[in-house]
Amino acid sequence: MSTVARRKPTESTDSLQVSHYEDVTSWLVALLLFVGFFVTLLGLIWLTKVFEFKQVAIPIEFVEEKSGRGEAAKGYARDLAEPGLEELEELQEPQLQATLEAVSTMVSTKMAALDSLNTDATQTGKGSGLGDSRGEGEGGEGDSIPRWERWQIEYESDSLNKYAAQLDFFGIELGAAGGGRKFIDYARNFSRGGSTRQGSGKEEKRLYFTWNSGTLRRMDSQLLGRAGVTTTGRVTLQFYPPKLEEQLFQLEMRNAVEKFGIKNPRYLRKTIFKVQSSGSGFLFKVVNQIRRDLPT
Repeated sequence: MSTVARRKPTESTDSLQVSHYEDVTSWLVALLLFVGFFVTLLGLIWLTKVFEFKQVAIPIEFVEEKSGRGEAAKGYARDLAEPGLEELEELQEPQLQATLEAVSTMVSTKMAALDSLNTDATQTGKGSGLGDSRGEGEGGEGDSIPRWERWQIEYESDSLNKYAAQLDFFGIELGAAGGGRKFIDYARNFSRGGSTRQGSGKEEKRLYFTWNSGTLRRMDSQLLGRAGVTTTGRVTLQFYPPKLEEQLFQLEMRNAVEKFGIKNPRYLRKTIFKVQSSGSGFLFKVVNQIRRDLPT
């Protein structure tokens, strides 16, 4: 019987090891993941800087409530608003001067006073009757003080050209009334040489102011004269467009809510606006407000 020689198995010297290629590949993958995470983080930070995520506030529009006993009887003794400009043409010169000096007053940068109109229009006007006259006093029966009486506006007016630019920016029109002339002479667009027109006081419904005295009163006369409107023996008026009047009212009430927590203009005695430069234009800003104390 033959025998087969068997060799004793020897231990293998080979083993599983990570190659240098795999080492490099794993480091590259880890580096790419780190760089991707870092870039994503930087992108999120950039987005938060560029975009502002905030809740949009719904704008509040204030509406001036009409209080009191409703529509008054015809006649100037019951009129809450200032007499219209149509009465000016029937007054004699001494009466006209006295009346217009007491008209609601726009203030200059040094002085502010809005005075209610006190006139003898019941004797010289066109009213059909006096009505059931109520006693004098601001606001009457707890009503709101009229805008033309409680508003005071200050201008930045270190030069005539800058003052003209402010009037043109807000669309304010100047006018000259009285002096024995039937119509009102208007002027606007003073920065571009000025444009003029004539109109009847009966058709004028806009809010208007006039100066008692001061530098800005002379500037109004100068601007009207430069546009070719005669102001000698006449009164100069500022007419505010309805859109601007409404903007001032909304600005007034927003400030009243923030300062006093009130939403009704009947509790306001005076609001002082100031014209300020804003970029290439101008804007109105409420600089002071006085509350009116009423019985509860």
